[in-house]
Amino acid sequence: TLIQAFEDRIMSKEEENASRKRKATEDSTLYLDTINRSVLDFDFEPACSVSLESSPHVYGCLVCGKFFRGRGRQTPAYTHSVDENHFVFVHLWKGTFHCLPDDYEIHDSSLADISAALHPTFTKEEIANLDSNTALARDLFGRRYLPGFVGLNNLNKTDCINATIQALVHVRPLRDYFLSRTHSDITIPNKKKGKPPHTMSPLVQAFGELVRKMWSDKRFK
Repeated sequence: TLIQAFEDRIMSKEEENASRKRKATEDSTLYLDTINRSVLDFDFEPACSVSLESSPHVYGCLVCGKFFRGRGRQTPAYTHSVDENHFVFVHLWKGTFHCLPDDYEIHDSSLADISAALHPTFTKEEIANLDSNTALARDLFGRRYLPGFVGLNNLNKTDCINATIQALVHVRPLRDYFLSRTHSDITIPNKKKGKPPHTMSPLVQAFGELVRKMWSDKRFK
């Protein structure tokens, strides 16, 4: 009957979709072995290494560590994945993981350390214990460091700015405020009733991200 044929078609479609999902999971598991954590450095500006464009749609290649814009056809990220056979990427703003050029999202618990290095987060308990912490953290290369006491590169006579930043990230109320937020918390409540919340300026957002990375014990470098 027509009804039976229709039901069979739906079942066939569901089985096809399930098969695709299984294959995608198997493929992504294989590709995860190609990730090279030693080349990942999320302290760089999230700008495409080809177009030099900074935008919310820049992806980091987890195989070579380079940044590329977009993930659709004709984009630098797509082209890089095809030319170099590098398949695993992370969205530098959202923190989501993607397989290119097939373009599907990857969900795997083994990527949690990369998420923590990209966008560190802190619990209230962790923030409260920061000043009493004396335990040294280790990076991927076995180097020990004390969270919060991380050096900054001198980018053409920026030593004075670096000294100022080092002082600011140790002002406890300021530090705790930014550590209690995440990279996606870009609004501040408006004290005026009925008014929309304020949006943090890019400078404030960048400073908050820097504070969280300097106090993180999950840095790769």
